[in-house]
Amino acid sequence: MDVVVEKLTDLTRKITVTVPEDVTQKALKKAYDKLQRDVRIKGFRRGKVPRSLIVKTYKPQVEGETSEQLVQDTYFVAIEQEKIEPVVHPEISEPRFNDDGSFTYVAMIELKPQFELGEYKGIEVEKPVVEVSDDEITTELEQMRTNMAPLRSVTDRPLAKGDIVVVDFQGFHNDKALKEVQNEDMSVDIGAGKFNAEFEEKLIGMEKGQEASHEIEFPPKHLNPVLAGKKVEFRVKIKDIKERVLPEMDDEFAKDVGPEYESLESLKDAVRARQMKAKEERAEGDYSDRIMHKLLENHDFPVPVRLVRFEVEQMIKNIEQQLEQSGMDLESAGMNREQLAEQHKETAEKRVRGDFVLKKIAEVEEIKVKDEDLERGFARIGSQYNMPVSQVKQYFQNRDDLLPFMNELLNEKILAFLRSEVKVIEAPTASADAETTEA
Repeated sequence: MDVVVEKLTDLTRKITVTVPEDVTQKALKKAYDKLQRDVRIKGFRRGKVPRSLIVKTYKPQVEGETSEQLVQDTYFVAIEQEKIEPVVHPEISEPRFNDDGSFTYVAMIELKPQFELGEYKGIEVEKPVVEVSDDEITTELEQMRTNMAPLRSVTDRPLAKGDIVVVDFQGFHNDKALKEVQNEDMSVDIGAGKFNAEFEEKLIGMEKGQEASHEIEFPPKHLNPVLAGKKVEFRVKIKDIKERVLPEMDDEFAKDVGPEYESLESLKDAVRARQMKAKEERAEGDYSDRIMHKLLENHDFPVPVRLVRFEVEQMIKNIEQQLEQSGMDLESAGMNREQLAEQHKETAEKRVRGDFVLKKIAEVEEIKVKDEDLERGFARIGSQYNMPVSQVKQYFQNRDDLLPFMNELLNEKILAFLRSEVKVIEAPTASADAETTEA
């Protein structure tokens, strides 16, 4: 077998593999022999079809299947022979059967970047201080109070902020009704911002049974392409106005929230604990992001293009899944796949580079995923989704599912190690909700 390696970039190799005639012809003969035994062609008994007719009829199929088999049989032999360690599957191209009976193909390969591990122990990282204020407790309690309040219809006053209004509306653009912009008996929580804020604001002051027309101009980059850049006239009718009957903020209110709360103070304590836990979890994520940012400052090297491309695709898939939950897709949200790829390229490169740095640290520090780590991971997923651990393990029986999970657990162990090694700088005024640095 002849292997020619061309260096295209520091991380890219073009490998041309030529499989010798004897191996190629043996593989072709095996494929044709099988067809000759099994194929049925009118006018011939099974197994008696002439080889020349088999070749004439099935040559493209046989050569296609045989080329795939020859690549599978020789690719790993070729890279082992040339002592090449790819980081992703190759891109195979230009397969051809040559006049001399041999077979040739090209494999485009990307290599693992080689780099010196920079400083990673004792790096200084600012850790946000987590606090829960009394105002934050009060805000959540007020939201509970609002959510639990019964509604009653209002007839003696106009619509005000905080009311629930039942409304019919039809949108018009240039006096033409927009079929996608209309609804009947729609409930709008005025001031909650769940609908269009300007639409909600213009309804304030209207009374039950009143009809009106309100014009709203939408920005060119509005998420809904039907509305983007348009001046829309909304013809509305107020069908009902409901106000909340807010309960008193007392011990009885706390008991109504849940039987586990004996008093308002116990409810406040529970809210504080829940908020603290959520903030601490966000703070840990933020802290890990800051560590990764510091690591990336100390490590700058090229990364495989196809790994970056794969990471970008994963990011776009996440966006598509989020849009799908809202009944939208990229097009309806006014997004362009190529533009998204360009926007996320830099972040994807950082993520890929960061992963190589983490794996290098794991190699130096001999950090590995052990059986007990897997068991804890399975138990965590079971607890999160209320599933028995045995069912979780059954899901991860497939190697393609297990490997990404093991990679996630390994990164968690590496980051836990790094958190134990960094020099923490306390930030007295920092917030756990501070903007994190993407890495």
